[in-house]
Amino acid sequence: MKDGYYLSVYVNPVGLQRVLNVTYRHDANLSLWHKQQDEVTLVAHWEIERISGQKQHRTPFLDEAHLRGFLDERLAEHGLSLDDMTEVWGTPDIDTVSDYHLGGDYPQLAYHALSHLYSALLLDTDKYFQGTTLGFAVDRGPEFVIERAIKEKWFAGCVVRDGKITLFPVDSPAPLYGAAKDRFKQREGTLMALATATKAYGRSDREAVLDNFTFDDITSMTAPASALADIVDQVTETLVPDPAFTPDESLVSAVMKEVQAISVLIMERNVERALAEHQIDPAQTRLALAGGYALNCPTNSHLMAKYGFTELMAPPCVGDDGQSVGMALAAFLKKSGAQKFSFRFPGAYLGTSDDTLDEVLRDHARFVAGVSNYDDATAVADLREGPVVWFNGRSEIGPRALGNRSLIADPTTYTSKELLNQHKQREWWRPVAPVVLAEHAADWFEDARPSPYMLETFTIRGERRSRIPAVAHLDYSARVQTLTNEQNPALHRLIQAFYQDTGVPMLCNTSLNDKGEPIIEKIAEAVNFCLRKRIKIAYINGTRVEFTGFEAYPDREPRPRAHAKFTEVPESAAQAIRSSLNPHQLPDVYLYRYLHNNLMMDRIDITTAEGARSVREAVDAQFEADPALRGHLENRMRERGKKFSSIGAKYTF
Repeated sequence: MKDGYYLSVYVNPVGLQRVLNVTYRHDANLSLWHKQQDEVTLVAHWEIERISGQKQHRTPFLDEAHLRGFLDERLAEHGLSLDDMTEVWGTPDIDTVSDYHLGGDYPQLAYHALSHLYSALLLDTDKYFQGTTLGFAVDRGPEFVIERAIKEKWFAGCVVRDGKITLFPVDSPAPLYGAAKDRFKQREGTLMALATATKAYGRSDREAVLDNFTFDDITSMTAPASALADIVDQVTETLVPDPAFTPDESLVSAVMKEVQAISVLIMERNVERALAEHQIDPAQTRLALAGGYALNCPTNSHLMAKYGFTELMAPPCVGDDGQSVGMALAAFLKKSGAQKFSFRFPGAYLGTSDDTLDEVLRDHARFVAGVSNYDDATAVADLREGPVVWFNGRSEIGPRALGNRSLIADPTTYTSKELLNQHKQREWWRPVAPVVLAEHAADWFEDARPSPYMLETFTIRGERRSRIPAVAHLDYSARVQTLTNEQNPALHRLIQAFYQDTGVPMLCNTSLNDKGEPIIEKIAEAVNFCLRKRIKIAYINGTRVEFTGFEAYPDREPRPRAHAKFTEVPESAAQAIRSSLNPHQLPDVYLYRYLHNNLMMDRIDITTAEGARSVREAVDAQFEADPALRGHLENRMRERGKKFSSIGAKYTF
């Protein structure tokens, strides 16, 4: 395998897909790698939502030129361009080779799941090649951009012993959470938080759900909705509400308690089958988790505690926002062959930096009351006064605030939680996470382990609970990030100063963004946030900025990001794409159906008259067999068009 730079790209196909708002992937991302002999380095990782402003970005690029231009802009941050890449992987429109992926290597298992799996397994190749790791990739389901045929099994588990991997299918709880998201129109994280926020409860037949529904294949698209309907009916009949919440909130909370319990049972079944079938001793085994369900901190910690695994391995970008990482690591493993490569994940701060503070402050001069260097005592006093914006260096990757794009506050007062939720337009009951000095974590939380990426939940020790009311859930648990000086020296220094002043070695830490907005990436976006939310103090790359004149600030919405290219398609450009790729003028509803049928797309070329005629005949036959199908597709097309023309919290894809 040649030395040089490699680029892994996880985006949607370009062209007609953009014109018709057809997507297969969400949380688009890309990662830049460098190989020198047997050493592989992850240089940078970009989550496109941070640039576009579109949460869980999925909008396709208009054409290959648009995609290439965007990639060159990102690579220019590191003095590179696409011409400098040894190989490009991950998306057919831009791939330079096709021998990197595992799509054909495992006929039974979805490549999407395998990419998730390797994003966790290969965080440290020394651990992959030495010792035992049990891994699970559990999300809602795969996409079929590279791998065209639908695989028999959608979710993957494995055992790795000294670099030798044995793969097997597993069940995923994520489709059940996805069904709840669809039914209640709230994101999974919100639903998980509501489950623990109330005292409401009800009963469901958990074992019947496990016995009567499958969670491992294509039926995961439909079966979980039926399973959830049964759970809702049973919980409704047995509901004991919490009077502090609305009836609807009580019901949803009680339902989600059951969904969480069933999800844990699914994961326990996965683990126990693997332990028995592969004769694994968990006391000598690491647990690797990836896929969107790995964001479920209570499950992660439950599995670690119940089975006694030695270590939890998971990247900060465990969801599809880490697909380019998993695809690349799997590619390095495959293409290196018998020659082992060496890699260690460098930590979460792999995003973009911004050094435009002076320029931004000049643009907002009338709102700036003062600028000074960081000082420990002043920073602690600022935190005691109210929430502070903390912006430092390169942004963290993944969906969680990990200390470089954060809104931080004093955990010793419940008011901090109220203010943070108010600033972020969140429900009053939403919990706030603590970032704690790793060396003190065990003194404040039971069974604490390293949790650098906020992927575990620990219980606050009884004697400590009254000290940190802002971060405690109803059950006194907290979703914890542990922090070392090596991880983040600047934030570690601040928390150390706060500890010396208060005796509390942690801060409230929530992501720096408004409702429906991706995590803030740029200084100008952070200043906009401060002025709209009337946050007096921001620390930006080690500089203290004090703001004033909030009432005169004219903006009421988040600062627009460079999203016009993703939401607006010039008619001339759309027409050019249609003329080139649909020269025989198939109507849009026929194209929409065609673009959702991989086998038809691979078999039929619609740029030929014969191909266009074949598609028309095939879709006409479907319309004749199902008279309601055309109307359904046309309604769906209209709704997708509305969603793609809007950015923000209004729409959940």
